[in-house]
Amino acid sequence: MHVISRKRLKEFWEDNLDAETALSEWFKTVSKAKWENLVEVRCVYSHADVVGDCTIFNIRGNNYRLITKIYYKHQTVLIRSVLTHDDYDEEKWKDDCNC
Repeated sequence: MHVISRKRLKEFWEDNLDAETALSEWFKTVSKAKWENLVEVRCVYSHADVVGDCTIFNIRGNNYRLITKIYYKHQTVLIRSVLTHDDYDEEKWKDDCNC
């Protein structure tokens, strides 16, 4: 999968240092994946959930949430945002996911 963009991950972990390892591992794993559907995503990330147009990943033991849009046909993962659990609970991200 082509991940757009690692920059968002890096910007987040610069302010949340404990997220760096988990986000780096997620990026490496996803970059090597060739997912065709959510079932295949869940084989690796069983906690992945679809909300509207987005796929949500729990990061670092559910401390953070990674909001993505996955375009299986184009083998592309678009990172929309990385959020703390508190920011996620505010649900402002839902507008971006057509919820």
